[in-house]
Amino acid sequence: MEKRNKTRVILFPLPLQGCINPMLQLAKILFSRGFSITIIHTLFNAPKSSDHPLFTFLQIPDGLSESQTQSRDVLLQLTLLNNNCENPLRECLTKLIKGSGTEEGGEISCLIDDSGWVFTQSVADSFNLPRFVLCAYKFTFFLRHLLVPQLRREGFLPFPDSEAEDSVPTFQPLRKKDLARIMGNKDQAEPLDDYLFKILETTKPASGLIVMSCEELDRDSLSESHKVFTFPIYPIGPPHIHDVPASSSSLFEPDQSCIPWLNTRETRSVIYVSLGSIVTITESQFLEIACGLRQTNLSFLWVVRPGSVQGRDWIESLPSGFMDGKGKIVKWAPQLDVLAHRATGGFLTHNGWNSTLESICEGVPMISLPFVWDQLLNARFVSDVWRIGIHLEGRIERREIERAVTRLMVEPEGEEIRERVNVLRDEVRRSVQRGGSSSRYLDELVDRITSF
Repeated sequence: MEKRNKTRVILFPLPLQGCINPMLQLAKILFSRGFSITIIHTLFNAPKSSDHPLFTFLQIPDGLSESQTQSRDVLLQLTLLNNNCENPLRECLTKLIKGSGTEEGGEISCLIDDSGWVFTQSVADSFNLPRFVLCAYKFTFFLRHLLVPQLRREGFLPFPDSEAEDSVPTFQPLRKKDLARIMGNKDQAEPLDDYLFKILETTKPASGLIVMSCEELDRDSLSESHKVFTFPIYPIGPPHIHDVPASSSSLFEPDQSCIPWLNTRETRSVIYVSLGSIVTITESQFLEIACGLRQTNLSFLWVVRPGSVQGRDWIESLPSGFMDGKGKIVKWAPQLDVLAHRATGGFLTHNGWNSTLESICEGVPMISLPFVWDQLLNARFVSDVWRIGIHLEGRIERREIERAVTRLMVEPEGEEIRERVNVLRDEVRRSVQRGGSSSRYLDELVDRITSF
């Protein structure tokens, strides 16, 4: 651990699990380089400060009602948060800057916030505070999803059913059916396009973009970035494998009994199933996944969040005797430990970027079941570009689940996939080692922050 250099960095995460994780991982990386860390956060989905005792946490009001915090409309939540949080953030920064320069506080160098905050550039400018934008997506998605309003204006939708499997030249390797899901329905079009336009316009004036990916996974899109952005871009990921002390950044309490249970299983014999922190499924889909897993006759560890099965509290829909010694169902899992465990042989995943990175870094092949947003692009890279997984193509049917798991875990095809993911794992892990691409970009980022 380096000596504190009395320079303080302010971080402001978007209050979604997939955004909080990389922001807190970045905080740990910068702390290891000697910076003092202050996290400004909303009341909604507040991170657990006791897990990070060396950071300063400051909570601001977000104005969300209880019903709004429970909404499954993420775009609505993000719109409300952006509308409600500008003044509270401004007031919080005013107090911080007044105390800046004291022995305890340290000089404030910059603000780092998520790309989903669209008011923070003007706030940072009012304090003459350099602002870095954190991109928690695969950079390919970040660059391309800003084109959605243009594609809509050009009449991408609708298209004939016969073209559903066609590729989208401006959004490779997506297929038209994938992009249609990202673009949403008519009611979502105007608010989504307005939000994406604001993201683009408020990212352009920033001092730089911090990307939680690496050259090895995003080389093509990084080489094209100069067409959109003129500032430096720092691909320093994957953040969780940098040499910093581990700590939890989960909004949910992981069930630690997963690990002793995995200890009793054979090497690479368990299929791990988790659809992330936001996805919900119908009871019918839940039962199809359950039956598909059981029919494989393989061991499985399945994360089912309370409330993630629509109309049910948890897993009461399962028939009695379902587990039958083969499976274990938990409300949340210590995912990094599960993926790193010798018994885990595959991952049935929604392909959120954090989960995709974590699986690659442990050499665990995937079965892709994406639902929304960047998950659809990540899944295409997994199945079609890197060829380190099997895509379910949205078919949540017991026979499809059983077949995909069997192909991955038992058949020769699975061994070929495993060999490819191990090669990619090694390439990605080298990126954070001294002299690797992510390590070099991190050095550049540290130098830039220190220069302010």
